[in-house]
Amino acid sequence: MTQIFRADGQVVPVTLVKAGPCVVVQRKTPATDGYDAIQLGLIESRKTITNKAIAGHLGSDNVFQADKNSHLKTNVKFVKELRLDGGASELKKGDRVLAESFKANDVVDVVGTSKGRGFASLVKRHNFRGGPATHGSMFNRAAGSIGASSFPSRVFPGMRMAGHMGDAQVTVRNLQIVQVDPETNVLMVKGAIPGPNGGYVVVKPAKKGGAR
Repeated sequence: MTQIFRADGQVVPVTLVKAGPCVVVQRKTPATDGYDAIQLGLIESRKTITNKAIAGHLGSDNVFQADKNSHLKTNVKFVKELRLDGGASELKKGDRVLAESFKANDVVDVVGTSKGRGFASLVKRHNFRGGPATHGSMFNRAAGSIGASSFPSRVFPGMRMAGHMGDAQVTVRNLQIVQVDPETNVLMVKGAIPGPNGGYVVVKPAKKGGAR
């Protein structure tokens, strides 16, 4: 995250998103797959080793190439499938999707994976207030009652308890694009987005609309 200044001097907090270049790995149609969608792969500068199955799926559109050790390396590491509205797009396999597909003031939804926090207690995971912290209390951050004994003699599903926190899909809706840099394929999105620095996210037009 960083910040930019508008012409009137207003400070706007933004998140820089490297939005491409992306390549269409596969185009699905109702005739062949029963629905209309595309698979987008993010092209990165550094190649990573992949297997023959993924390399064959990506195809030979200069996306991957074999090295001298016969290990297949590819620039595409993150692939995501996006549904289309009834053939509204004319994209086909091998086409590039760039950041210039978005414009300033567009409203988008950002989908990412939140930071994993490991095993967390009730206080951190669910914002419980905890018990007394003084006078010899041994009930500072412990859980209270999770159900009655005689009836129903069980714990109801969905009871808020300690457990794995984070590392889940999160969608932040109606974020505004402040600026677009087509040369570097960078989007400046107003506000924060889910996930750590360097994490993968999906940026798509807002589903429910509305400016922020």
